[in-house]
Amino acid sequence: MLKLSGLSKTYSGGVPALRQIDLEIGKGMFGLLGPNGAGKSTLMRTIATLQDPDAGSISFDGIDVLQEKNALRKILGYLPQEFGAYPRTSALAMLSHFAALKGLAGKARIQAVEHVLVKTNLWDVRHRSVDQFSGGMRQRYGIAQALLGDPKLIIVDEPTAGLDPAERRRFQNLLVELGNDVVVLLSTHIVDDVEDICPRIAIMAQGRILLTGESVALVSKLEGKLWSRLVEKADLPALRSSHRVISTRIRAAGIEVKVLADARPPEMREAAPTLEDVYFSTLIANDLTVELE
Repeated sequence: MLKLSGLSKTYSGGVPALRQIDLEIGKGMFGLLGPNGAGKSTLMRTIATLQDPDAGSISFDGIDVLQEKNALRKILGYLPQEFGAYPRTSALAMLSHFAALKGLAGKARIQAVEHVLVKTNLWDVRHRSVDQFSGGMRQRYGIAQALLGDPKLIIVDEPTAGLDPAERRRFQNLLVELGNDVVVLLSTHIVDDVEDICPRIAIMAQGRILLTGESVALVSKLEGKLWSRLVEKADLPALRSSHRVISTRIRAAGIEVKVLADARPPEMREAAPTLEDVYFSTLIANDLTVELE
């Protein structure tokens, strides 16, 4: 169990990045959703022991993370939003180096590196330089290095940015497979990344946790309250003034508007809610503007 209590962080200049973050995350996939600038990466780096909060505590399976950083690092797999690679250094050599840093030696190190290369489908390109990898291959290499040392906590920060749909699906499938026995924390601003693979989510913005819960339960709360219709762009201002519009999307026949209301508004049809609707309605309920238009 990963437990965060009262985490707060303010950067120089008085910019608050984390505001009293409280979360409990058990085994399996957990999605942290939020717009860019929400504080997600700050939270990920803090959990990964790369920076300290101003206040609060973090514990993981009996480890006081802020006081026993090395103990957590031994069982942590971390894939940051951006990571570099040494030019002209093969994936095999890089992973062997990282395995050594995690304390693996001799036959154990060789076996561990071979295992993660096979698991991430990189065995055939193991002698290729990482800086020559495609975006999808680089992300698979990133998760390969995160898997070294049999981690019990895996943190991935914005892992699918720049991936094509096929690579994104492969990466999601790999994460789900990993999440059977360990805690996997997936941070992203892309709702599709978590909708099908994360049973529990939290929505974060402006350094605060706005909502947390079971994905299915959160979506079901919007049933019978979500309505949609196609409108012309010129009609949007009037519609916004009279209804609680949570999202707009341009379609071939016009602009699809989704409205949140307890009863069906005139000329609108009921819409089946999705996690995206939960996300947008939560942001708007907290006076944060969301536009798909």
